[in-house]
Amino acid sequence: MLNKVGIGITKPIYNNEPPFHPDTHYPELPFSDVSSMPNHPYRLLRELFVKLGLDIKNYGGLQWNPLGTIIKPGQTVLLKPNFVLSFNSSGDDLFAVVTHPSILRAIVDYVYLALKGIGRIVIADAPQMDCNWEELMASQHLNTIQTFYRSKLNFNIEVYDLRNFALIDRMNLAYTKNRKNLPGDPLGSIIINLGCKSAFYGLPSENYYGADFNRSETIMHHQGETHEYCISKTVLSADVFISVPKMKVHKKVGVTLNFKGLVGINTNKNYLIHYRIGTIREGGDQLPDQLPKADRVIVKIKRFLYDKALAKKTKWGELVYKVASSFYKYFVKPVKKISQSTVLQDGGNWYGNDSAWRMTSDLAKILLFADAEGKLHELPQRKILCVIDGIIGGENNGPLSPNSKLSGVLIAGENPLSVDLVATRLMGFDYQKIKIFKILNSLKGFDFGIDSIDQINVLSDDKEIQQMFMSKSRFFDYKPHPGWVGHLEI
Repeated sequence: MLNKVGIGITKPIYNNEPPFHPDTHYPELPFSDVSSMPNHPYRLLRELFVKLGLDIKNYGGLQWNPLGTIIKPGQTVLLKPNFVLSFNSSGDDLFAVVTHPSILRAIVDYVYLALKGIGRIVIADAPQMDCNWEELMASQHLNTIQTFYRSKLNFNIEVYDLRNFALIDRMNLAYTKNRKNLPGDPLGSIIINLGCKSAFYGLPSENYYGADFNRSETIMHHQGETHEYCISKTVLSADVFISVPKMKVHKKVGVTLNFKGLVGINTNKNYLIHYRIGTIREGGDQLPDQLPKADRVIVKIKRFLYDKALAKKTKWGELVYKVASSFYKYFVKPVKKISQSTVLQDGGNWYGNDSAWRMTSDLAKILLFADAEGKLHELPQRKILCVIDGIIGGENNGPLSPNSKLSGVLIAGENPLSVDLVATRLMGFDYQKIKIFKILNSLKGFDFGIDSIDQINVLSDDKEIQQMFMSKSRFFDYKPHPGWVGHLEI
């Protein structure tokens, strides 16, 4: 089923009754517990497995094991959700930002079946530094799934925050005193150097910006023959990787699905190049060239303060930044505000970003082709299954402050590139306008299992959706991030 992609549509409603049991007993499951609330996504996932032709001969009976061809007893299976944040700063639904736990629960049940109770199930991700893990877990209720599995099946489900640090107070900047160290991945991390195989190879490195104020750390890991990533050992040691992203638009790459979600396998975010300082004319992709003069000055001053004050991680540097910020707030801003378009696009948050897709491409190479020790091979090193949670998607100011998009869709398949292409088209976008999908024809030496959309077999009950790449329909018609409007839609 490698290039089969199944699409199922249901009511855009999650089951919100932990631990998110199915709403009816299915014969293949090793328990009879059911939810008192409807669980449409659970039923839809089972139907998707059937669409994909998984263990059809046993469907409907006690022996049905849809993931048995992907997962074997004794293996380690890692579920990678989108756990980027613990809040939606737009004030909209949190589950327009992160994967819903009911989707994870349904997948866990069928992973357990395939393992026959022998092996490991791990749920792990590395969120942003301003994500409050305890707050996120309180909304996820994963502890109720863990408790159910321990008490009913004597099986332990592991859940890990893979980050090495987080902010103490997310409302403040990432000052040195506002950081706390975290245990991180229990197995640690592996530094992988892609060298000349990186999509950044051959580019000048002096203007790279990562995820933190200290650009020197990012540049140190990306220059010349060195292009390094800090990857979770737990991820690389998994026999099967199950990607469960949220269906959302993204300010830096257009859409965030399976491939962009791989930032969560990297445990130190400052190894990740997000954009290059400056406008296109200046050799960067932080902002377009057409900036008002006042905006250009303010952006350059802010960048100077980041590099010369905050990046030093000293109390004096932080004091200088606070004084400068106060001066701007009380004396400059009332006279001259930076334009809203610059605010929205600053940080590479626009269609001209030529860096974030490269980082995404590099992480995809690592996930598919790096073994448990971080060595790259010609053939994929682990099985992959993708289930995109689009029951409620995220549109407009994504990926961190999106509006809810009630889509009621799940998309599943084994090839992450095929699944992402289908999801992108279903969102109403033209994949040819998204640089991530340069992967289709620009990855020499890496076989992602597909080099043309003609090789994708779209499975849906809707005939127009089946022929989506021939259609001009916008289907779910997601609103792009403001920096991408007019440059992404079909």
